[in-house]
Amino acid sequence: MNRYPLWKYLLVAGMVIISLLYALPNIYPQDPSVQISARRGAADPGLAGRVTKFLDENHIGYKASESTDNRLLIRFADNEAQLQAADLLQAELGADYITALNIAPSTPAWLQAIGGRPMYLGLDLRGGVHFQMEVDMDAVITQTYERYISELRNGLREEKIRYQGIAMENDSLLLRFNDPQLRDQANDYIATQFTDLNIEQLNQEGEYNLVMIVNPTAMTEEQKNALQQNIATLRNRVNELGVAEPIIQQQGIDRIVVQLPGVQDTVRAKEILGATATLEFRMVDSDADPAVLAQGNAVLGSDVFPARPGVVGTGGGYAALEKRVILTGDRIINAASGFDSQSQTPAVFITLDGPGAQQFQRVTGDNVGKPMAVLFIENRSEMVRDEAGEMSTRNRTVKEVINIATIREQLSKRFQITGLDSTNEARDLALLLRAGALAAPMQIIDERSVGPSLGAENIKRGIQSVIIGYALVLLFMGIYYSFFGLIADLALSINLVMLIALLSGIQATLTMPAIAGIVLTVGMSVDANVLIYERIREELRNGNSPHASINAGYEKAFATILDSNITTLIAAFVLFIFGTGPIKGFAVTLSLGLITSMFTAILCTRAVINLIYGGRRLSKLPV
Repeated sequence: MNRYPLWKYLLVAGMVIISLLYALPNIYPQDPSVQISARRGAADPGLAGRVTKFLDENHIGYKASESTDNRLLIRFADNEAQLQAADLLQAELGADYITALNIAPSTPAWLQAIGGRPMYLGLDLRGGVHFQMEVDMDAVITQTYERYISELRNGLREEKIRYQGIAMENDSLLLRFNDPQLRDQANDYIATQFTDLNIEQLNQEGEYNLVMIVNPTAMTEEQKNALQQNIATLRNRVNELGVAEPIIQQQGIDRIVVQLPGVQDTVRAKEILGATATLEFRMVDSDADPAVLAQGNAVLGSDVFPARPGVVGTGGGYAALEKRVILTGDRIINAASGFDSQSQTPAVFITLDGPGAQQFQRVTGDNVGKPMAVLFIENRSEMVRDEAGEMSTRNRTVKEVINIATIREQLSKRFQITGLDSTNEARDLALLLRAGALAAPMQIIDERSVGPSLGAENIKRGIQSVIIGYALVLLFMGIYYSFFGLIADLALSINLVMLIALLSGIQATLTMPAIAGIVLTVGMSVDANVLIYERIREELRNGNSPHASINAGYEKAFATILDSNITTLIAAFVLFIFGTGPIKGFAVTLSLGLITSMFTAILCTRAVINLIYGGRRLSKLPV
């Protein structure tokens, strides 16, 4: 007799029920939406009413609006209304709000409570823009040597070692001396302090020189770091400007792929990638006339900037700062958000590089007791409407004082700034400061735009291909293997549900190659059942009893099934390791499909067959 213990039946039933629950969110439609969030702090409590009234006045229909503390989500029935509303709202709300295109799931609250979420849609299904950008690695080499030039000048000056000149020549540094003793002193200092430099002595025409080359391992690491910093910079810029679910990833050793779902304007996308933010530290002009400042008028010998509300030490919302810039964001090597230990207000903790720390220490030491300001500089791209009603993009640089504090003691490498509106702003500013500037120049070598209508057509065709393949396999198995074929059809259906549940659980991005992987899985998932059923037929022809044939069919076919699936998994693993984004999606879908098909074809079908035939005396099998 063929019977499973109770725990195996419960395992199969439990897996099926869990899979159904987590695949369920994908049947609910996703609404084209516009997401509105405040650039700083919480959104205006009346924002929802203001936005819905504006949409009604412009005759743009919407399905619903949902508000949270700092975000407003407006759902629309179609992409056309979504795109029209996004442009008009960006112009209407101005620079204080970020307007981003999004796709909002309509999953019920009870499903969301247990973690049920639909799969993301990829660029080819949702629409958006795709860029492939190449990092200039030659510029990384030049920048690395220029940094060493600056550090060597400061170091030799501090060590009081006189030299004639230092310059970059043919991917190396040439340090010139007219005294061999000074050359030897410099050689010893550099060998100790700059371990990544390979040093050679060169004598020519009365000069005693040092030739220095960055060792290949260190230069490779510099190039890797530049690529990673550029990726971080792009990610922070895109996130800061509110593009929902961007994909920014490395491709090869010098390229970056950027995908912005929902964005249809490539010009707008380029401007998003060009946005950045930084800081300047300046001394405050304490002699400026408050009456002049209150009007925002110019002050002789100083620059006047608006200040954020609540900044202490400003006149009428403006601050006069000395023209000399003590420090810029370029000298910041690390920034982390947190809270000020005394006031418990949001703060950003900053770490400077060597030259920056020396400069900051010198200036703050000379100005103890005087006020110093932090000037926040941000480049923004905004949608504006001209007199004719046409929408256009405008780049604007915003400068505002976010903090004025009295220097209580000499500051050095590590310090903090306050005056931020919220913990979110502190976190965003820390991110932008850590990667506010590109480490190396980049150029766009490939750009593509996929419209939402084409994405909808891709979804339609992809679903049709899965349904047609699924129906043909069901029909073939039902006809060729009779009732056992219907059991295989049931296993195939469970396999599809489990695969979708897994893809939703790991929040995989559904693309056309991923759909191709699902179609391939549909065909391959019944291979195991074909091998098992043919083995059962063979055992029956050899005169074995039905129960013995069932048992032998599953046991003897298992090794063959395992071998075939392992070889395919190896191929999928290679595709995942060496493939790019779409190929990785295909590999993930194929791999998960093979794993679920093993479970359904072997455990699920055996459980159903055992449940139906396990306790009965049989003379033949419907196979």
